[in-house]
Amino acid sequence: MRLVKNFALAILLVFVMPALATAGWWSTQGHPGSWRNADWSSSGILPRTPSKDEAAIYVLAARTGGFKGAFSLHSWLVVKKPGSISYDRYDKVGWGSPIRHNTYAADGRWYSNAPEIVASATGPEAARLIPEVDQAIADYRYSHRGDYRIWPGPNSNSFVAHVLRSTPDLGAILPPNATGRDYAPGLFAVDLAPDWRDIHVTLGGFLGFAAGVRSGIEFHFAGLVAGLDLANPAVKIPAYGTVRLF
Repeated sequence: MRLVKNFALAILLVFVMPALATAGWWSTQGHPGSWRNADWSSSGILPRTPSKDEAAIYVLAARTGGFKGAFSLHSWLVVKKPGSISYDRYDKVGWGSPIRHNTYAADGRWYSNAPEIVASATGPEAARLIPEVDQAIADYRYSHRGDYRIWPGPNSNSFVAHVLRSTPDLGAILPPNATGRDYAPGLFAVDLAPDWRDIHVTLGGFLGFAAGVRSGIEFHFAGLVAGLDLANPAVKIPAYGTVRLF
């Protein structure tokens, strides 16, 4: 009984209270009344006219709309292929055909929320990795109509997380408040990165942990993530995101 109480107290202190505090902060921010009133225009964080010869890969994320934005980001992929003068953007969404291609501006706002660049690669390294990214997008198993569930997944972040896990040389994981990134099918799943530098264990996306060079140390509960980034010292706060230590 004492063990159960201690576990419940740990969940309350580590996960629930930070999430509630973030929800309180989010409720004080201004938000559009609906998706029709939201700003979806380019945020300007990517070059408007990319260099024709240079390759690039970007992972972008922005707070999502409504009350969900208190707890989660929406993430997407942007690819700029050598010889092209435009970007290719890939999202998974919950309406219509889930994998969307160029439906929005490459660096567009999401429900009026400006995105951030989570990870990027440019030049020869990006050119080398683009085929791997393309293959990972093609291989994503939840890419059909109806293959979307807001929580615990598979959702937009489950899609991008799949691509990142399949392309470990990008050296990136999604932020801790990208709810759904830790989803895995079945009751119990263990995922060892292809380069053996990260391990991810989950009970249906509800409870789990991750550890490794990219993940640092993470504990997962009901889609919330708490942990430490060891490579780039930071604290991962449930619902809020990452706070750099210095």
